[in-house]
Amino acid sequence: MASSVSSPFTTERETDFSDPKNISDFERALKAVEGNLGRRYPMLIGGADVTGTRWLASTSPAEPGLTVGEVVDGDASHAIAALTAAEQGFPQWSRTPAQTRIRYLVEAAERVRRRRDELSAWMVYEIGKSWSEADGEVAECIDLFEYYARQMQALDGSQTDRLGRLQNERTDFFYIPLGAGVVISPWNFPMALTFGMATAAIVAGNTVVIKPASNSPVSVLQMAAIFRDIGLPPGVMNVVTGRGSVIGNTLADHPRTRFVAFTGSLDVGVALHERVAKVQPGQVWIKRTILELGGKNAVVVDSDADLDAAADGIVAAAFGFQGQKCSAGSRAIIDQRVYEPLIDRIVSRAASLPTGNPRAQTVVVGPVIDDRACTSVLDYVRRGRSEGRMLAGGRQVDGPGYVIEPTVFADVDPAATIAQDEIFGPVLACIPSRSFDESIRIANTTKYGLTGAVFSNSRAHLDQARREFHVGNLYFNRKCTGALMGVHPFGGFNLSGTDSKAGGPDYLLHFLQGKSIGERLR
Repeated sequence: MASSVSSPFTTERETDFSDPKNISDFERALKAVEGNLGRRYPMLIGGADVTGTRWLASTSPAEPGLTVGEVVDGDASHAIAALTAAEQGFPQWSRTPAQTRIRYLVEAAERVRRRRDELSAWMVYEIGKSWSEADGEVAECIDLFEYYARQMQALDGSQTDRLGRLQNERTDFFYIPLGAGVVISPWNFPMALTFGMATAAIVAGNTVVIKPASNSPVSVLQMAAIFRDIGLPPGVMNVVTGRGSVIGNTLADHPRTRFVAFTGSLDVGVALHERVAKVQPGQVWIKRTILELGGKNAVVVDSDADLDAAADGIVAAAFGFQGQKCSAGSRAIIDQRVYEPLIDRIVSRAASLPTGNPRAQTVVVGPVIDDRACTSVLDYVRRGRSEGRMLAGGRQVDGPGYVIEPTVFADVDPAATIAQDEIFGPVLACIPSRSFDESIRIANTTKYGLTGAVFSNSRAHLDQARREFHVGNLYFNRKCTGALMGVHPFGGFNLSGTDSKAGGPDYLLHFLQGKSIGERLR
């Protein structure tokens, strides 16, 4: 097993896919994954493989007839068995020295480095990520494991130096883990978001039950296998597949669940928060929730901005991974003095983005996740035709997958549906503004508050945005997506969640509780 972390934290570099060797390596990884498609995967409960009588197929959104893998359609009994295993594993794991727990994360990071292309390739098939988007997610996993390992080092042991002193009393303050908890993860970042939440919990001394999204369970199980291979003790990390309405609700309601970490949609997150808040018979604690929900994020463009840089940032944030990110920049709020020339640049760039099956290295815009998402996005496009001036896209691309053209609407009212709803697809609403003050007011008109960006060369306007643009992650003169863990702690305000700041210096505290001891001296 790898040794404890001693070097400063640094982020993983992106893979350069202009390098022919890197292209060749990734193509080999895609071929290797292709040879393993269609397999059946058991659940992981208490360190053992667990199967069932019913199976669910995970299919590729780029080729819906292609089965990536089959997973167990688990039921409530599986969920309870997994939680029981987590509870049984907690006492020993919570007493395991923090340095030992840290070494598991460091070793996992090293195993992920070795399998980076293969893990990325699984997501190309299962959720339709482009090469660079999939590679970036695996790099984020490495960053999270390395960063949380270092954060746990800082939190390990006594925090007495943070306390005041009494003359005749010895005092101490330290952190202890919570117990057995639940991680309910989204399909769009099945590795980084699932295992970011899970590893933060386990390095802090907790045990977890992971419930993957039904669209991406195979990717989750590929990463979970790494933790099993490095010898993580039985019960520390359990994975139960199945339908959220069964597995998720059972785990959320159970009186022995200590915490629930969730990333996903606003509606599901709010309903989950309500369920978790209810104290069940036999429950002896207030369950914690750590929620990261949606966003309707805005990119504000000032009259003095670099328009080429703004256009690049807007297009990347709106259409990267088909707009299927909670951080996606789905609104562009543009000063009217530069509105038309910037719109021209946006439309030109959007129309030139290569679309299709992301197994091809050149493809930037692949499929949305499934037929329901495709129908929903196209319904918003139809709605948008009456709410704005459609300048690009608007159609589903011919072929077997759920690929939708990058779609740009201009002259959208700030209160329009396509300017307020989280569409979760490749749709951009462009909104004209008469002043920077008005731009900030418009940016703050949604119920969300996750990410935002401002393109401006005015220090006064950037300082104003710093004070008044109410989002958890704000960027100046760059896109509003692509937070790096340990560099841009991630989490939003308002109905974007509990602002838990994943990849930040206080994130592990969500999975710990402080204990204070005072001893009177004789």
